[in-house]
Amino acid sequence: MRRHDPGRRDRIVEVTLELIAEVGVAGLSHRGIARRADVPLGSMTYHFDGMDDLLRTAFTRFAERFSASYAAHFAEVGAREEAVSAIVALIRELSADAGMRDNIVAYELYTLAARDPAYREITGRWMAVSRSELERWFAGDVARQLDALIEGFALHGALDVAPLEIGVVESAVRRLVGA
Repeated sequence: MRRHDPGRRDRIVEVTLELIAEVGVAGLSHRGIARRADVPLGSMTYHFDGMDDLLRTAFTRFAERFSASYAAHFAEVGAREEAVSAIVALIRELSADAGMRDNIVAYELYTLAARDPAYREITGRWMAVSRSELERWFAGDVARQLDALIEGFALHGALDVAPLEIGVVESAVRRLVGA
């Protein structure tokens, strides 16, 4: 057992995200998280006020990490036409098998947010970051529509049995932005 373990809290949060991707929120338990994180069970209540506190912390970290990745995706974009291409590339990445873990975690967050305002605050901040990034090239209403389009195509690309047709994606993005 580790007495001095400054990374314990962070490890618990990261393991929680891993387990959400594997078993969903419904499959989580304090014991399972503690076992996977290799921490004493008492660490769970020492660092968090319960499962809800842990979940809010984990989903906040996930949303912040995803927002940073989203911003980095557009960091080199200098013009509107480049933004259109970056949006299409982002949708392709989000709907690829490599993005499935993050998609699962996001869908678990969305499910909680549909019922609980505390989680809706997390998704609200996340969406605001996404829209503000898109507003660098597009009007606010178009940025909001693009954000929804990105989410929708990513969802369909990740869950539909038919492969996502990038030509259809590009056509939709261009139609929406008037390009």
